[in-house]
Amino acid sequence: MTAFNFDFDALTTALLSKQGLVQLALLLVAFLIALLIARIIRLRLPADLEPGLAKIGAGSAHRLVLPLSFLVFAVLGRVLLAKFQPVPIFQLALPLIASYVIIRLALYVLRHLIPPSPFLKTSERFIAYSVWGVVALYLTGILPELLTGLEETRLVLNKQELTLRQILEALVLAIFTLFIALSISSLIEKQLMRATTLDMSSRVVMGKFIRVLSMVVALLIALPLVGIPLSLLSVFGGALGVGLGFGLQKIASNYLSGFIILLDRSIRLGDLVTIEGRHGVVLAIKGRYTVIKGLDGTEAIIPNDTLITNTVINHTYTDPKVAVKINVTVAYETDLDHAIEILVASARNNPRVEKTPEPSVQLKALGDNGIDLELTVWIHDAELGQTNLRSDVLMNAWRAFRDAKISIPYPQREVRFSNGSPAQAPIDLLKPANKA
Repeated sequence: MTAFNFDFDALTTALLSKQGLVQLALLLVAFLIALLIARIIRLRLPADLEPGLAKIGAGSAHRLVLPLSFLVFAVLGRVLLAKFQPVPIFQLALPLIASYVIIRLALYVLRHLIPPSPFLKTSERFIAYSVWGVVALYLTGILPELLTGLEETRLVLNKQELTLRQILEALVLAIFTLFIALSISSLIEKQLMRATTLDMSSRVVMGKFIRVLSMVVALLIALPLVGIPLSLLSVFGGALGVGLGFGLQKIASNYLSGFIILLDRSIRLGDLVTIEGRHGVVLAIKGRYTVIKGLDGTEAIIPNDTLITNTVINHTYTDPKVAVKINVTVAYETDLDHAIEILVASARNNPRVEKTPEPSVQLKALGDNGIDLELTVWIHDAELGQTNLRSDVLMNAWRAFRDAKISIPYPQREVRFSNGSPAQAPIDLLKPANKA
């Protein structure tokens, strides 16, 4: 007998009778009608609503139309059928359906009252079914007997006797307190990220520290509430130490290295780095790994321990500006001053090139085929890539060279016989070399 004065024996008897089959059939009809109504309403609700009351209302409709419609038709069926026969199945079904409606609505409202939590968003249905399962066990009278069985099952840890019920209650309470703690820490972390007066690395490390601290505090609060002494944590601490000694050193090293990187700020979010041949921008610094996004769009997940033990080339450690060198070869008869002016002008016309330092051209070498020039430009957005910049500058320079009659030299070769006399070859074969 439960708080709803439900008779479990009457339910068992009804399920094996014709009256029970009639009740089940009526419940099935009510569910099918509710399913049809829910599908019609969901198809008519717009899916691209702006955040606000309209979107919250639409989300509530998506979650509640089916169970609420089922509840309404089930109540109508019970009222009609109760005039002709007892309805013990309806007596249990109606509280179960109503409790499910309340649980789904409460969880959905909770999602919008507290800071956004990925855990709650992805686990909303699982949490709803879990809570509803506990309510169902209570309504059917099974929960008290189940709790009695859990109370009689005892475990001994570190000379401390614990019941299985205590352990399960501690687990549930720990999950609940962790959820609250993580929600609060997410809110604080969100405010920290808006504090532009702090460096990004400082904001990230403070956010991670607050998250870890909130988890520890949540556990320290949850365990004493169910009668579990904190001295038992020494057992788990010893097990953790043994685990670290037998194979978790690398994992612990990666987590510790992550905090070191954030604290010493040797690598920061947005830095352009080269690590073991991987060239890209630091996209995220997690507890165990760092994400490097290459200029081609690929993302490399590198353990934090690698960043501590290996050499890291940070191209933007002290200055976000990066030098880009572009090589050009012109013929020996070229007016070098004019060619240099064209290269500098082609660089200045590109919006990504910095005005200070100005683009400059150096005579790199007097090569075999022509004069090698090197154009140096500075950019502050290296994460956008350098190939497209080189292409734009070279295209502008080529158009200007063509208008100024400045030629790009061909390879020059002179072929001789072994006796030292010039090689006699068809004139057509020698044209490219002579033209250069």
